[in-house]
Amino acid sequence: MRDAARHDLLTVAPAAWGPLLAQRPDLDGIPHLADWAARGWPVIVRRRGPGEDGTLVPAGLPLPPSLGKRRIGLTLPPAALRPRPGLTLAEARAAAPATWQPALDALLAHGAAHGRVPRVFGGLLWQALTGLPYLSATSDLDLLWPGPVRPAFLDGLADLAAQAPMRLDGEIGLADGFAVNWRELQAAGPGDTVLAKGLERLELRPVSALRAALTPAA
Repeated sequence: MRDAARHDLLTVAPAAWGPLLAQRPDLDGIPHLADWAARGWPVIVRRRGPGEDGTLVPAGLPLPPSLGKRRIGLTLPPAALRPRPGLTLAEARAAAPATWQPALDALLAHGAAHGRVPRVFGGLLWQALTGLPYLSATSDLDLLWPGPVRPAFLDGLADLAAQAPMRLDGEIGLADGFAVNWRELQAAGPGDTVLAKGLERLELRPVSALRAALTPAA
């Protein structure tokens, strides 16, 4: 399996899922978990925690709000995993509330105008993948936008966020596999730093360097 990045989706071999859960008695009896892999539902790559085995892939899955929104962290052997394409906003939009649809139209048009296709993560991703109720009236919409992007892209995204019925959140991907929160980057001053998140670590990076790295060549 190729090197994984945060937010990548992975399918776990059903034959490996039971033995993996057997090593986690703390997860015994949790609804939906025993047959998660058999249903074809994926896990998502997360940041590696301190002391976790570097030969295993850090992944996880969230439970729906009705089950406490618990986030279940796993470390999985690469041989049991298969990469799965991420879900784009266009692919996931049917699972979104009706009140979101005009905002989704605007986001898709904004992405198309800048040549960027957003992937979903967070509640909309899991509701679209599983059919379980992850979204509520107060849910955010989390999008991962591929970089590089021009300043006008971030300004336009902020304008759309101000008009949207839900909180619009998410990240801009960097070429080195890290990602930054688009709201933090858009609001930061030239002398500020912004947190960049990678698979193995977090880094504070100067805004000036980030904006230079995220701006496409003319």
